[in-house]
Amino acid sequence: MGNQNPSAPSRLRSRIAGHDHPNRGGLIHDNSRHTARFTVIGNHLAQHADLSLLAIGLGTHIQSLPRNSRIDIKTLAARFPEGVTRIAAALRELEKHGYLRRERLRIPGGRIVTRTISCNQPGGAREANEPRPRRAPAPRPKALPAVPSPSTSAPALLQTATDLLADLRRHDTRLLLSTTDTAHLAPGVAAWLERDVSPAEVRRALIDGLPMEPLHRPAALLAHRLTKHLPPPPRFAASAAAPPPVRHPFQTCDGCDRVFRAPEPGRCRDCRTAPQEDA
Repeated sequence: MGNQNPSAPSRLRSRIAGHDHPNRGGLIHDNSRHTARFTVIGNHLAQHADLSLLAIGLGTHIQSLPRNSRIDIKTLAARFPEGVTRIAAALRELEKHGYLRRERLRIPGGRIVTRTISCNQPGGAREANEPRPRRAPAPRPKALPAVPSPSTSAPALLQTATDLLADLRRHDTRLLLSTTDTAHLAPGVAAWLERDVSPAEVRRALIDGLPMEPLHRPAALLAHRLTKHLPPPPRFAASAAAPPPVRHPFQTCDGCDRVFRAPEPGRCRDCRTAPQEDA
């Protein structure tokens, strides 16, 4: 029988992981999980591209200290061999990059002291290492309900409707409408006016019986009322012998600015029949 080689290992590894291969140089970590007396240090400090090695080490030491520890230059120079000059320069580096802040405070008795604040996550490092919070998109405003449309687009009719809507805030301050809301609602008001409903009657239909609580979307409420309570068109009596009366275009009264139907501009019926004051 052949003799066994006593220097040969009793067990050979059949495979060596690529990152642990003996022919590869570089660092290998032999880490154990800390359960006590440890400090979490961000890589933005441990691997900072602009800080000196002394500043990185000093910053790590300061972050490991308990609250109210003394970290003035003399105390640190007594603790480490680098000396006052180098430690002072390292502290200035940490302050420049936001890892230290110094505040001067006046304490009882009038004496002024310096308080040093250690920042383990300066603003620049936080922005570089933490994902930016997603900005929630602003919700789109809900579209206003549709309103009735008039059968004509007479400028005088739409202008009267617009003026009526703009005047609502004088009767209820909650009904202050934007230009966009007014433009949306005006055709609905015009649809009422062309059905021979007076502006005063339209106004009452819109503002009477409003709820007492604040109106979150007054334009939506008005749009609902214009649609739900739209009166039927006027009916004209007609017979086989007599055709229905002619529907004249809308005119604006020269006396009261009321919209009325007439073949030509002038005054409405109420202004024509009202007694005239002596000049």
